[in-house]
Amino acid sequence: MASPTLTLLLLLLTTVSFFISSSADPDMLQDLCVADLTSGIKINGFPCKDAATVTSADFFSQGLAKPGLTNNTFGALVTGANVMTIPGLNTLGVSLSRIDYAPGGLNPPHTHPRATEIVFVLEGTLDVGFLTTANKLISQSLKKGDVFAFPKGLVHFQKNNGDVPASVIAAFNSQLPGTQSLGATLFGSTPPVPDNILAQAFQTSPGTVKHIKSKFQPKK
Repeated sequence: MASPTLTLLLLLLTTVSFFISSSADPDMLQDLCVADLTSGIKINGFPCKDAATVTSADFFSQGLAKPGLTNNTFGALVTGANVMTIPGLNTLGVSLSRIDYAPGGLNPPHTHPRATEIVFVLEGTLDVGFLTTANKLISQSLKKGDVFAFPKGLVHFQKNNGDVPASVIAAFNSQLPGTQSLGATLFGSTPPVPDNILAQAFQTSPGTVKHIKSKFQPKK
């Protein structure tokens, strides 16, 4: 008859084995899975295109080579190099973006729900920061060649307070990190968040909320 200690050990090993097998992310089961962006099948990610049709173009992009146009409301533009533009990134868990900032330009407070972000400053200077769940601001001034990381899911921003344009390359540990800009999410959603909810949340009047919402409506 097995001792109580041996029985307990076997039970513990069985439990651990169950959690490992049921919750660990599996390794890739093939060399590549180039996204079939035209498929009507809905899965977590994208289905693979026929391997016989895969070419080098599925892994290539020149989209980050040139500065983006920053003549918009915030004076900044994000250009993505993710699975939507490089289908070969499907299942690989990485992507890049280029962010360009006019003098005074702002990448407004936002989050990436599926990825940590790390930026490398190509040109110019930036004031950046993120907020912890304890409402502590972690901020830093960056110059050309500097690197800064923004933890997954936390609200963060970048601001060009300089007199010349700035740009960064941002890397993510997700093929499609997703972005939620706080202002656009709260004041420009469809259908809209009720005015009374936003007024109470921000301790202001419904009239003020309506005025802010008007700033986030699509321009005609």
